[in-house]
Amino acid sequence: MKLFKLMAATAAAAILLAVPAYAQTRIALVVKSLGNGFFDAANKGAQEAAAELGGIEVIYTGPTAATAEAQIEVVNSLIAQQVDAIAISANDPDALVPVLQRAMQRGIKVVSWDSGVAPEGRQIHLNPSETALIGETIIKLAADYLPEGGDVAILSAASTATNQNAWIEAAKAVIPEKFPNINLVATVYGDDDSVKSTEEARGLIAAYPNLKAIIAPTTVGVVAAAQVVTDQNLIGKINVTGLALPSEFKQFIDNGASQAVALWNPIDLGYSAVYLANDLIKGEEAKPGAVFSIGKVGEVTLDDTNSAAMAAPFQFDKSNIEEFSKIY
Repeated sequence: MKLFKLMAATAAAAILLAVPAYAQTRIALVVKSLGNGFFDAANKGAQEAAAELGGIEVIYTGPTAATAEAQIEVVNSLIAQQVDAIAISANDPDALVPVLQRAMQRGIKVVSWDSGVAPEGRQIHLNPSETALIGETIIKLAADYLPEGGDVAILSAASTATNQNAWIEAAKAVIPEKFPNINLVATVYGDDDSVKSTEEARGLIAAYPNLKAIIAPTTVGVVAAAQVVTDQNLIGKINVTGLALPSEFKQFIDNGASQAVALWNPIDLGYSAVYLANDLIKGEEAKPGAVFSIGKVGEVTLDDTNSAAMAAPFQFDKSNIEEFSKIY
């Protein structure tokens, strides 16, 4: 009898050991698409936040293609897994609302970050910086190296990307007042896909023979455009600028295809998104005027749409690209 009890206890212990141990809290970091260096850097920050907070597992996930339909599938899977929170950079501000509402109805907290979701589909949105400031920055990056002005074009990500569209509209608004010599001739979309972004950059160069700059407010598009300018021996004739990861873009600052680019710290962005999601899980209420801690990054205050913004974009050029390329 004792032997039987011992065997039963041993078997029970073996079963317990075989069951995977889950963290008390699971936060899904959902990105526009996997294989994007910007989002890989954001995940680094998210994992850092989880380690600081303790008892948190960050599930880094997203589709292979940057589409709303693919993200909806990912979110449905996370709802089935009963995660505690979803922090998402959205491919479409509206298409994701129904599935995220379903998640919230089941008690899952929802934060959008980087590229937002319409207010009814999330509790908090975290912008990497003020929209108007980003719009002005991307135009200024081109204008600073065009003292006499000239034709510029924008190579964006997806046509439905919330953040890209907001930045572009802000850029257009500031041109007449602050950059009257800049002539924006076209806006095209590369869908955050290297091949399509390359094709669009080639198309701009072919269509606009007087083009002086390509502005790409996307880390995928800016690399593609700079590579096209390099390959077509147009360095010194067309300046590529926009938002870029230093580690991915250093070669194009070095070879002169670009004079300068800008970006916020994507590591801090992912880190802050996890802190906000954890605040909601702990019971903090998202409402206008509420102040939320984002750990070592500081704190943010929600506006009337329960949105908040982080720091101003930081400029990278030959004077500092080497230093920052070692970080992200």
